[in-house]
Amino acid sequence: MPSTASATRLTRRGLLAAGGALGLGAALAACGSDTKKDGGSTPSASAKSGPWEFKDDRGLTVKAKSTPKRIVAFTGTAAALHDFGVEVVGVFGPTYVEDPKTKARKPDVQAGDLDINKVAVIGNVWGEFKIEEYLKLNPEVLITDMWEKNDLWYVPAEQKDKILKIAPSVALWASDLSMPAVLQRHADLAASLGADVQTSQIKADKTRFEAAAERVRKAAKGKKDIKVLIGSGSPDLFYVSTPVRPTDTLFFKELGVNLVVPTKLDQGGWFEGLSWENVDKYKADVIMLDNRTGTLQPEQLKAKPTWAALPAVKAGQVVPRVTEPVYSYAKCAPLLEDLAKALENAKKVS
Repeated sequence: MPSTASATRLTRRGLLAAGGALGLGAALAACGSDTKKDGGSTPSASAKSGPWEFKDDRGLTVKAKSTPKRIVAFTGTAAALHDFGVEVVGVFGPTYVEDPKTKARKPDVQAGDLDINKVAVIGNVWGEFKIEEYLKLNPEVLITDMWEKNDLWYVPAEQKDKILKIAPSVALWASDLSMPAVLQRHADLAASLGADVQTSQIKADKTRFEAAAERVRKAAKGKKDIKVLIGSGSPDLFYVSTPVRPTDTLFFKELGVNLVVPTKLDQGGWFEGLSWENVDKYKADVIMLDNRTGTLQPEQLKAKPTWAALPAVKAGQVVPRVTEPVYSYAKCAPLLEDLAKALENAKKVS
């Protein structure tokens, strides 16, 4: 995965945050004063009264006198809660992309169906978390992902102690558990916050997710010889991800997809960085390419001759990979459907 400008060593926290710093000079502008004058958008109408508690994936039981209504969350987590029926007043993390000429904003890929004009954005890039703006929101709970134990995603380490004194925090795993388990944890959290996670729409989304999973299983069984590589492009290196830690690839592996396993992983056991001269080290028939803002996309990668020469690229068998999924059934079902389609149509080219 690409490194942030501030990363001083190869850590998951620094390298996964491609959308936070790498190549964002032209694509992203630092978040301005996005907090609404009234303290943010309307709190979730689904919140219920009475004492509240939730045991998060750190093993901490977070308690409050009443169910939190003023929720601030990492953008992707907020998008998942939205799909489960819980709204937030503020977000931090990749939320919008700003056109450098017109300054017009459009949602980042990690924002899902969030209305980016109705939530206060207190940080839009890696390392940005505006504590004063956070305070103005009168937060009752902060919710984010966790890729490494006790490491709160997009909460700057140097500000962590100050931030966590303002409101209780909840962290949910975004790694080391298979996707269905992570989806269930997000549903559990939403339910604790007062959402009805048994609506007909959510049930339909879950049914669609389960059907898509079976479609992937069937496609993988019929294409056992098709090798799928999980990659991410940066100007200097191409990162080949291991399938054994990310939630999506763990699930793909369980479903029988033949995933390339890199042999020389970084210290955290996440990926292997290849120079562009050695980008063909691993044979692959399909490449799933990191789609996050800040990573190189197919159009940009055309400038890399060694990329263009890869069999999967020449065969047109490069598909987007949602590296940081929005953990709702509505958003994860299409990921499986797209993978199933890619496998069904794939030809052996390596």
